[in-house]
Amino acid sequence: MPQRPDNNDELVVAAPRATIADAKIALFIDFENIALGVRQANYQKFDINLLLERLVDKGKIVVKRAYCDWDKFPEYKREFHEAAIELIEIPARQYSGKNSADIRLAVDAMDMSWSKEHISLFVVASGDSDFSPLVSKLKENDKFVIGVGVKNSSSALLIDNCDEFIFYEDLVRGLDRTPAVAAKDKKQAEAFRLLIESIKALMRENKEILWGSMVKQTMVRKRPAFNEEYYGYDTFSDLLEDAQNANLIKIKKDVKSGSYVITGFAQTAAK
Repeated sequence: MPQRPDNNDELVVAAPRATIADAKIALFIDFENIALGVRQANYQKFDINLLLERLVDKGKIVVKRAYCDWDKFPEYKREFHEAAIELIEIPARQYSGKNSADIRLAVDAMDMSWSKEHISLFVVASGDSDFSPLVSKLKENDKFVIGVGVKNSSSALLIDNCDEFIFYEDLVRGLDRTPAVAAKDKKQAEAFRLLIESIKALMRENKEILWGSMVKQTMVRKRPAFNEEYYGYDTFSDLLEDAQNANLIKIKKDVKSGSYVITGFAQTAAK
């Protein structure tokens, strides 16, 4: 017997939940290539959190590995550990050879594509054209492949071979588009910003119907500790209503389920 919908909380409604895409993601980082590309592009440092926040828009990251000689990049170790990224140590080139990191990454990715059928999306963070055969093989195994790299140091061959390619420059530019919202206090402003970022993320993924439950799931993926009660709301619907009253979003109730659907942004949050 299906559970009867509760109009006060759309998360129990079965129909919207079925539309939520929840890819299982494996991230493989050729870190020396990325770090050098970032340096050549005159960025102070590679911010791993920008990449992780973009990827959780697409699903759940279940594997995170970064490959390099970590003695060369000690300043990144703590940040990567805090992001729960497994650091794969590749000895110095004079001991292991020029392409050791590339080979180890490719072998691990292919092994995972065969042994972990539940992983449907592979992310290869590198601009190196040597990874183009890996991308082709992953696609042969029916995996969706996203590449990540710095624009001027990413091979056109690799870019064109991926199903999608994310440039680091676009992730950085996204920081400048973080909306400034009017709110009664800092906690409410934080909730509103996360709400807007999550809606924009779903729009980037071309979701046709933005159910309230779908938006909340994206917010939780972005901030696992998110709970509307911390921000003073009894239900997620209350948060959506408050955001509409603040002229940030537009919502309507689905007649069949009684759940909210986000229909767009109000003018103040559309930029």
